Amino acid sequence: MPSNHYTGPAPHSADRPVQAGVLLVNLGTPDAPTARALRPYLAEFLGDPRVIEAPRWLWWLVLHGVILRIRPKRSAHAYARVWTPEGSPLKVGSERLAAALQGELDRRDAGPVKVALAMRYGEPSVRRQIEALQGEGVRRLLVLPLYPQYSATSTGSVFDAVADTLKTLRWPPELRLVNDYHDAPGHIAALAASIERWWAEHGRGEKLLLSFHGIPERYVRAGDPYYAQCQATARALRERLGLGEAELLVSFQSRVGREPWLSPYTDETVRRLAAEGVKRLDVACPGFAVDCLETLEEIAMQNRDFFRESGGEDLRYIPALNDSAPQVAHLADLVLRHAQGWPEFAAARESAR
Repeated sequence: MPSNHYTGPAPHSADRPVQAGVLLVNLGTPDAPTARALRPYLAEFLGDPRVIEAPRWLWWLVLHGVILRIRPKRSAHAYARVWTPEGSPLKVGSERLAAALQGELDRRDAGPVKVALAMRYGEPSVRRQIEALQGEGVRRLLVLPLYPQYSATSTGSVFDAVADTLKTLRWPPELRLVNDYHDAPGHIAALAASIERWWAEHGRGEKLLLSFHGIPERYVRAGDPYYAQCQATARALRERLGLGEAELLVSFQSRVGREPWLSPYTDETVRRLAAEGVKRLDVACPGFAVDCLETLEEIAMQNRDFFRESGGEDLRYIPALNDSAPQVAHLADLVLRHAQGWPEFAAARESAR
């Protein structure tokens, strides 16, 4: 007589040891610095309704009828200027950061914890990495977007991708999300130490400019906290470095389109400072955890040229925190704080006391 009891395999057996997962998520990158590789990457990125808030039908026509016919070639040229023998700087740097964080959590005896890296656009995708983690027995998942300041265009979009994946899973893992860490003491300390170390090695410029990625002003009016969090990061750094408002300035880069974006704009700011007689300008980008096209090409190359053309002598870019020990230690602290109550992290918390 046939049995009514299921006796087949259990791909996610409750008998398997439970693991916790930490999913780092960065923006993403094309597979190669070519127009052919840029086209699908830009289509995914610019097609995200979190990034471009416009009527879908109208934006689809603009994106596919105009932008994707022009921008891939222009962007490929920019990527080619910073591409390394190992590949995309953002991908390579993010992989190194993920590996360093895994090592730090292992060193702190965090238990069965798996660190993985995903890209919001391109590969490895959020979906692919969550499914891979689940296949390895991860039943508790902490998502840590590598964006210190929250914006719906960045962190919010990561949360969308996570939700879109989880709702397709038969047995989703327990989930926690890190919203932002823009004013976390460890983050501010790491930024300040990086800047001070750079000054000690290269000398100090006349002014320090913090350049953050911009977003349209209307996003902030709609409730996005990004601008306020950028300013909070700047205030905390001023206090930590002992600088006044005239010594540490804030600007916003990477604007596109005709509508007003957050200002002052970085390109206009570096030109103005040069015209006012500033000869040596230091620029840091505290909104980027890892160096990428926007820091290595837009700031260290494009804006350096703008500064010189306007009468300045030397615009010096201070690198992102990347996989530096202070950033890795801070992110490990952040993980342990947000994972409180999960037994996998109990030993690490006990050893930290």
